[in-house]
Amino acid sequence: MQKTKKVAIIGAGASGLPAIKVCLEDGFEPVCFEKSGDIGGLWRYKPGECDGEASVMKSTVINSSKEMTAYSDFPPPPDFANYMHNTKMLEYFQRYADHFQLKPYIRFHHSVLDVSRAPDFNTTGRWVVTFKDQSGVEKQETFDGVLLASGHHVDPYSPKPWPGQESYTGSVLHSHSFKDHRGYEDKRVVVVGVGNSGGDIAVELSRIAAQVYLVTRRGTWVVNRIFDKGLPVDLQTTRFTQAAKNLLPDALTNYILESKLEQRFDHAKYGLKPAHRVFGAHVTVNDELPNRIACGTIIVKPNIARFTTNGVVFEDGTSVENIDAVIMSTGYSFSFPYAEGGKLISVDENRVRLYKFMYPPQLAGKNTLAVLGLIQPLGSIMPISELQARVFCQVLAGSAELPDERGMNADVDMTLTKMAKRFVASRRHTIQVDYVPYMDELASLIGAYPDLKALALSDPLLALKVVFGPTVPYQYRLNGPHTWNGAREAIMQCSERVDAATRTRRTEHVEATTSFMLMLYIFIAVIIAYYLLF
Repeated sequence: MQKTKKVAIIGAGASGLPAIKVCLEDGFEPVCFEKSGDIGGLWRYKPGECDGEASVMKSTVINSSKEMTAYSDFPPPPDFANYMHNTKMLEYFQRYADHFQLKPYIRFHHSVLDVSRAPDFNTTGRWVVTFKDQSGVEKQETFDGVLLASGHHVDPYSPKPWPGQESYTGSVLHSHSFKDHRGYEDKRVVVVGVGNSGGDIAVELSRIAAQVYLVTRRGTWVVNRIFDKGLPVDLQTTRFTQAAKNLLPDALTNYILESKLEQRFDHAKYGLKPAHRVFGAHVTVNDELPNRIACGTIIVKPNIARFTTNGVVFEDGTSVENIDAVIMSTGYSFSFPYAEGGKLISVDENRVRLYKFMYPPQLAGKNTLAVLGLIQPLGSIMPISELQARVFCQVLAGSAELPDERGMNADVDMTLTKMAKRFVASRRHTIQVDYVPYMDELASLIGAYPDLKALALSDPLLALKVVFGPTVPYQYRLNGPHTWNGAREAIMQCSERVDAATRTRRTEHVEATTSFMLMLYIFIAVIIAYYLLF
């Protein structure tokens, strides 16, 4: 009788939880090491300093809608907001863990010190995990597989100090340490960085601070959470729109989206327009930033040139004095110091060589260790991490094959070359993926890619939803390993759950579409459907 394989999972956050569940459905024994006393990782708000742990701000709301954030066989409740507050996100994780009975497999207050190849690795692919248990006792345990799911928002990155920064008398902190607005009332604050964290902090402080200055080197394209007709913007992420993007020249797709964003506000007039195209860098998701700039409570400034004793001078020669605090929203560094002393997975300025952002190519002969969630999509990480875990378990079970080391390295080279051509050179753009293509790549490795031709013949209504509706994670449970009987219903009822979140007061609901636009839409749809199916 074959012994059940045992898999170590490091971290019980958004990536670790689905890894436990996937291991169980594949018949493995998961052991999850969680250094804290609860699940949730980044999404469990921690009010104080949390060295070695990630934490959202008290006011943080997710940037991806609930349907595009969900795990593939666990739709969020209809009454949950389309953009969940971090407390609701944590509740979703709690419900998920309780529904699939995951907590018995988590060892809380266990810190992993080292993950190293076992002496018999070349024949077995096994790993030795060294850890401290809840009593502080150091122990070792051997595993058949290891999943590193500890996230990449733990180690704050701050740029090299600017001239004069050491003599500045105000406070300087990283956004990692910013929890809420308390203590900033009537203060003058400089926020460095216009990414999602910087934008959120600037907007929050602009309501209570005397003045907020938002510093950006390159500018950014700002995307609303709410799109046309009040729908979540990421519900526009469909196979139809992705196919259209693939067919059209990059210059045209950039122009179309930029024109759409400029209809809301002229980025140049608000000091935010970057030199790069919209698909050339990670966008900033923020609904309120233009309003706060228009109100004057946020003033956009170029990069800092130097500090004074009580203020800063910007690169355009302007300056501000009597600044009480400077908040660095300058991102994070990631590394894997516990993986063979940091030598197993080499990281240089957030550049890393991993096949599909998961597998170290040098271990291609075994593929018994992988990283989960080390990606930066325009969308949610959660369903991607889950699908990565499904790939890992299918490979570990011998049901799916990966390329050899040479093939993996060729794929990594191709991916890095594409990123270098498309994205602004930055330590922020080293792990970028496009949600639909990347999910499809992973799904194809294990046979979970939706069979569009078969669907068109057997279930035309579902096929239409899969092609023209949002690419919700449930699509990847229609076929392949461990299909879910509820996948069809979850896909078909997606819009009802979206509407239920906001339609808490019943009103007359009328859909109106001009005949011309309807005919044009049908014509384009037929062309795209033909492209997808044949």
